[in-house]
Amino acid sequence: MTSPAGTAGTSGTAGTAGTAGTSGVAGTSGPAGTSGAIATTGTIATSGAPGTTGAATTSGATGAAVPGPRAAGGTAVPATTTGAAGPGDRAAAGPWLLGVRHHGPGSARAVLAALAAARPAVVLVEGPPEGDALLPMAADPQMRPPVALLAHAVDDPGRASFWPMAAFSPEWVAIRWALDHDVPVRFIDLPAAHSLALKAPAPGPSGEDAPGRRAEEAGDELTPVVDPIRVLAETAGYDDPERWWEDVVEHRSPGGAEGVDRAGALAPFVALAEAMSALREVYGDGGQPRDAVREAYMRIQLRTARKEFGDDVAVVCGAWHVPALAARTTLAADRALLKGLPKVKTDLTWVPWTHRRLARHSGYGAGIDSPGWYEHLFDTADRPIERWMTKVAGLLRGEDRFVSTAHVIEAVRLADTLAALRGRPLAGLGETTDAVRAVMCEGSGVPLALVRDRLIVGETLGEVPDAAPAVPLQRDLTRSQRTLRLKPEASERELDLDLRKETDAARSRLLHRLRLLDVGWGDPVAGRGSTGTFRESWRLSWEPELHVRVAEAGVWGTTVLTAATAKAESGAVAATALADVTALAERCLLAGLPDALPVVMKALADRAALDADVGHLADALPALARSLRYGDVRSTDTAALAEVAAGLAERICVGLPPACTGLDADGAEALRGQVEAVHGAIGLLTTGTEPGTGLRARWDAVLHKLAARDTVAGIIRGRATRLLLDEGRLAEDEAARLMGLALSPGTPPADAAAWIEGFVGGASGGGMLLVHDERLLGLVDAWLTGVPADQFTDVLPLLRRTFSAYEAGVRRTLGELVRRGPVPEGARRADAGRPPGGFGPGLDETRADAVEPVLRLLLGHLPEPAEAAV
Repeated sequence: MTSPAGTAGTSGTAGTAGTAGTSGVAGTSGPAGTSGAIATTGTIATSGAPGTTGAATTSGATGAAVPGPRAAGGTAVPATTTGAAGPGDRAAAGPWLLGVRHHGPGSARAVLAALAAARPAVVLVEGPPEGDALLPMAADPQMRPPVALLAHAVDDPGRASFWPMAAFSPEWVAIRWALDHDVPVRFIDLPAAHSLALKAPAPGPSGEDAPGRRAEEAGDELTPVVDPIRVLAETAGYDDPERWWEDVVEHRSPGGAEGVDRAGALAPFVALAEAMSALREVYGDGGQPRDAVREAYMRIQLRTARKEFGDDVAVVCGAWHVPALAARTTLAADRALLKGLPKVKTDLTWVPWTHRRLARHSGYGAGIDSPGWYEHLFDTADRPIERWMTKVAGLLRGEDRFVSTAHVIEAVRLADTLAALRGRPLAGLGETTDAVRAVMCEGSGVPLALVRDRLIVGETLGEVPDAAPAVPLQRDLTRSQRTLRLKPEASERELDLDLRKETDAARSRLLHRLRLLDVGWGDPVAGRGSTGTFRESWRLSWEPELHVRVAEAGVWGTTVLTAATAKAESGAVAATALADVTALAERCLLAGLPDALPVVMKALADRAALDADVGHLADALPALARSLRYGDVRSTDTAALAEVAAGLAERICVGLPPACTGLDADGAEALRGQVEAVHGAIGLLTTGTEPGTGLRARWDAVLHKLAARDTVAGIIRGRATRLLLDEGRLAEDEAARLMGLALSPGTPPADAAAWIEGFVGGASGGGMLLVHDERLLGLVDAWLTGVPADQFTDVLPLLRRTFSAYEAGVRRTLGELVRRGPVPEGARRADAGRPPGGFGPGLDETRADAVEPVLRLLLGHLPEPAEAAV
């Protein structure tokens, strides 16, 4: 019999009943010196936690199965003791409610032992019942955890939830045991059809809010008021719930289930159920009112299973739900809770998962801190600490760090010593991490961060069978990945592509098409090597939620090509801004969507004809000019695009000068950037044409107008002067004259400072221009020394912003030149007329022409016909 409430402390520290200690947690010691999880429940009662009962302690001390956990109302209900007299017989009776911690290897081992001892006729697992048809796939040789059940609404794939499972998840172990022993297995949680229809998805054992959900639902996940593991740990005197859990559960001996009697195998679940009953008496639903609906459905499913299979039923669910499943309720009451629930049509499938997404820091509500460490504990039956240190040593050696066998031995010794000093039954993650930091990492946190990322959390990506249900778009993507040898990987990696190779060009098109479909498998990055147009670099990382993105994109088509084409056409029709259409045209060229280009080009021509804003035209032109470069490498016909781009450039040349007058400082700065971008775009458009002809000549005339008009903002006048000077369209004497006018005493200091910022500002070589042309430096110096003291503080911020962008060597050289003093008017340095050492007196055009074909190859431009013939 159990002791009455209030006398729980009598056996809280008793080390009696060896059967409880050996079978409950396989002989590991609890913090009070008693045996494992049973002792922990005794500690709970001893510390006087509100609402605890003596039943928890007595069951821990005796090791016998006791009447089922108390319901929320405090009434003991026979869940595991029906029709039994002795302790062993009472534990033998079902149904068996196996309360677990999700993704806990200790719970998984305990479930495996309990199932092997009880041999139930059916196994019920917490999960969406729609997934029952997918359960046989868990035995497929191609199925490799971590994996997850993905449920999404058919009409709204973005409304989705995942139920992840790792190899060490108790639910996965139960499913595999049932399949291996030909025992029926079913899911019993609230159907996904209901949970997805509700405002927030059901927070099931692993029911995570999918990242693919709509934005307004992203923050609706309920946060429980109580963390059961934390409460139990604090009651046992621990400040770290993970350390407590390791001590009483994870560090138990991983001995096999053979030879363990049924009572011993079920003892830890009885004790944990008692503890959860006490917690629910105090905390109720723990701040999750929807749990009552889920638990009502689970009770109905349990009743159904008992009618079909009798009491030989094993239920694997979160320990928090065990008291509710054991409670005495009527079928009518449970059905009343389910009445009127909303419902949507759903599809379910298996998808690969990652250890990184199992981690708590990823935002997963049921996550754990160390998936990789837990997997190691579950898979390693012998010498787990020694084998862990060997893994760490292998990782660090692979990163070219010196780690010897002696390091491994000393790290193991230090971890064991730390565990003894801290009173722990076995070295845990904290002790092993401290030992690795001290012995193998020499106290540095940098290599330790690598260990944490690669091993403690891990980068494992699961696999699912080809027969798993999938939308047609996902199947086409999988085929393309295999054809192009682009295997999805959880770890981030760099991919360099040479677009002159057909396979690399196809990879590039696939990645660009996926980006257009908002499937962010890869992101373009700046290449480390050549900057030619035939090179591309990507950063790839496959995340599980991308399966939701693919399902969402499935509404556009059944293949990646048709889906990207349809979305591009829809985006072109719906776009309202000219810059959006030009950006879409560029993406279509990158993705190789010839069928979408006519629709996009028509929309582009229509928007360009109606848009009279010079700023909009200036924003649109650079993307078009960049797109024209792709015709060389990607074999894309860009004739229509070139026609539109030329038309935009002509309209910019007409409308830009009037648009540059009457601007405030912010407007002038924005337009300065647009002038630079248009200058670069026209340079691309006029590549290969004769200087001073056609579009290039008209653009040069525009820059001359901007440089000479006093009504144009100073920063734009300065930049126009600089662009002309760099292109050789403006003589040095004329540039000096324009600077002298801009810095004359009659010009307000603020306008003069803006002109200087436009002319020599930024990191575009303005500092070197002043270094090599002392006339310009003298003009700046003379103007600066003549600024009145009361106005100097007004122009100082502009000057600081201008000159702070220069490299340190340039600033130092300018300082030395200023300290030496300005060059007298008309004077030059003595060595100004002599060419520098190693250089001739003038340009050798013959030698320069010989270099041009090589430069074309390096920059990715094919040689012109005449050059090729040579």
